[in-house]
Formats: sequence, C-alpha cells, structure tokens
Amino acid sequence: MPPFAQSLLQRCRRGLTRLAAWWEGLPPLPGGLKLWISLLSFGFLLAALVGHGRQLLQLSLDRQGWLWLLLGVGVSLLSLVANGLAFGVVLRWLGLRPRWGELVRAYLDTNLRKFLPGGIWHLTSRVQLLRSAEAPLAAPAPGALALVAVLLDPLVAAVAALALMSAGGWQQGLALLGLLPLALLWPRWLNPLLSRLERRKLSALGMDIEAAATAPIRSYPWPPLLVQFGFVLLRFGGFACCVQAFDLSYSLSWGGWLAGFALAWTAGLVVPGAPGGLGVFESVLLLRLGFAIPEAPLLAIAISYRLVVTIADLLAALTARLDGPRLGERPS
Repeated sequence: MPPFAQSLLQRCRRGLTRLAAWWEGLPPLPGGLKLWISLLSFGFLLAALVGHGRQLLQLSLDRQGWLWLLLGVGVSLLSLVANGLAFGVVLRWLGLRPRWGELVRAYLDTNLRKFLPGGIWHLTSRVQLLRSAEAPLAAPAPGALALVAVLLDPLVAAVAALALMSAGGWQQGLALLGLLPLALLWPRWLNPLLSRLERRKLSALGMDIEAAATAPIRSYPWPPLLVQFGFVLLRFGGFACCVQAFDLSYSLSWGGWLAGFALAWTAGLVVPGAPGGLGVFESVLLLRLGFAIPEAPLLAIAISYRLVVTIADLLAALTARLDGPRLGERPS
C-alpha cells in the first residue's frame, strides 16, 4: 500500500477512535440509538410522502412497467442466491468446506429473520447452524470461526458496494471515500475491526466471550470481495428494473444511479435502525439523488423497490423451505 494511503488511513482511524470515545461518553438516548434512527428515518419518509402524496397518486404504471417490476423480483431473487453463494465463498476462504446446495437453502431460510426486531436474528441463526451437527459443511465450524464468517460476509459486501460508488464519477470526492474502505480488508486493519465487531456482537448472539479468540486473518479476502461485487450488481439490477418501470433512466446516467443505490444500500445495511434497513435505505436514496430526480418519482422507485425485494425475500424463504428440510432439522 502506498505510504500516503497508509498515512490517510491512520488519520481516519485515529479520528474514528476519538469520535467513538466521544460518543461513548455521551449519556444514553432514551430507547436506544436504533429507535431514534428509525424514528428519524420514518419521519423523513412520512414528510416526503405527505409533501408529494398528490404527485405520487398521479403516477401510474403501464403494462410494460409492471413487467419491469416482475423482472425486478426475479433479479432480486437471483441476487439472494448469489448472496448465499458469496457466503459459501467466505466459508471456503476461511478453510471450511461448504455443501453448497444445503448452504444456499439455509441462507435463504434465515434471510427473513433480518426483519425481526433487533435485526440480528438471521446472524444468530447462521452462527448456531454452522456450529451444529446439521451444519451445511463437511464438519461443524468452531464457534469463533462461525462468528467470523457471519460477520465478514456483510462487511465485505458493504466494502464492495461502497467501492462501486466510483461508477458515478468524482462526486466532490465521494468516489475516493468509497474506495478507501477497500484498504480496511488488509489483515493489518481487518483483524482489529473483526475483533471489535466480535466483542460487540457476542452478547447479542448469545456466545461466550472466549469464543472470540481465533487465528488472525493473514491474507486479503480477494475471492469473497469479487463475488460480493457480483451480488451487489445483481441487487442493483433489481433496483434498475424499478427505475425502468417508471421510465426514469434518462434522468441520470446509470453510473449515477449505481452510485446513489450503493450508498443507500450500504447505509441500510450498516446503520443501526429498523430491521432490513427499512426507512434508512429510502431516506439516504432521497437525500443522495433528490438533487437530480424529482422527489415524487424517486419516492415511487424507492417504494416499489422495497416491495420488489420484500416479495423476493418471501419467495426465497418459501422456496428454501419447500425444497429441503427446515432449519435445524436433519435431512431424512
């Protein structure tokens, strides 16, 4: 890594450490941070809906528009399968041997649990499954390794999505900020980050604190990162279908659409708030692209995309349960 990049990362890390220390010194918010972020996000969306309700009611889809939304459901469903395969690549990169078909089914089966209050129950289920005798692996994973895999999967996906922001051009320096997290995946930075995430998630996931002790990662996770690029692009494909449904692709270059989507999708993934990023994704999308797209059509796209991906989540979970034994049951 070039010296200037190392220096910049060190400064960013020191700044984030000071910000975290300052934040931890503040008195706790009543109800917790997640509640306030959710309330702010939903409040912003509600204000946008009230302000543009009449314009939204005037928007309508023709037959071709409905076909685009149907295609969006299919592409979103395919992206979930790709996400399950990407999780398998993470496991394989960590030295485990996944049974791919069973792993993808289990991944899709647990995916709906992200909508439960708390937003961690899909992670809990995956850690428990990987440690159990029914694990979709050649052998059950040690608790520490299972936790690392479950945490590394969304982390690499978020880094891949932020890197794709550069498709929208310079964007007043936002493209460079999106590329910087790629350096966080170097072992020098990744191991401390994973250790911090493990300590924060252990109590929530119901694991012993000793389970966090694991061998450090010694190489850059290129295979998981490359597969996650494909997953995020497929996820964007479902969003692009919603853009096409309302015939708004001419309003912004596809690179600009991808950059806005990548930022909003990452915020919905990592910002603590409503389960599944509900409200956070839509709010960030409106704030990021509202300068170029009228808010009423942009709201329609955001709402239709939420509907499309929710239907895809339901279909994926239903297909996984019909295709094999339910989570935690031994195959007959």
